[in-house]
Amino acid sequence: FGVGTYAINNDTLTENVFYRGSDTSMNDSEAAYKLTITKTGNGYTQAIPDIEWGSQGKVTLSENYESVGTASASPLDGLWKLEKGYNIKGTDTSVNTVTQFKMYHNGHFLFGHTWKDSAQNISTGMGYGSFTMDGNTTLVESVKASNYSSIRGQTIDIAIEMNGTDGYTQTITSADGVKSVEVYERVKR
Repeated sequence: FGVGTYAINNDTLTENVFYRGSDTSMNDSEAAYKLTITKTGNGYTQAIPDIEWGSQGKVTLSENYESVGTASASPLDGLWKLEKGYNIKGTDTSVNTVTQFKMYHNGHFLFGHTWKDSAQNISTGMGYGSFTMDGNTTLVESVKASNYSSIRGQTIDIAIEMNGTDGYTQTITSADGVKSVEVYERVKR
């Protein structure tokens, strides 16, 4: 996964990526990619030239996308970065050290994160799906795909508390009573 901003000039979209994670690596150096965009009936096609592809050298990556969003917006629409996370089990609290981003837009969400284990090995996790909100206190995420088999195809009820327009706290309570609390801030770039 990659996280960044973009700018459009005619049929060229420039992605300015400031964080990316893949398998056992992460990279927070900034990189820019120029994409040629062609609109289609229900989406667009993009081409990214000159991507280094191992022993094959430089290739052009072509991708086709179709719109899946709804016309409804929510207070969560946008990009969010995890500022702190922790688990509460009875009277014990443990801190989660992870770099995580979440994106909400028009009824869909995605997340990507990286973390280091005690041996400093990097791991990457990600997933996406759809979501609904019940007011500003309850979020329901339906996970369509994830590299975590335990949540793939699951619906997750999340208690949320908006911290103004640029922050929110989410709490997930598991079946065994453990609470996972995550505090997010809106990314403004």
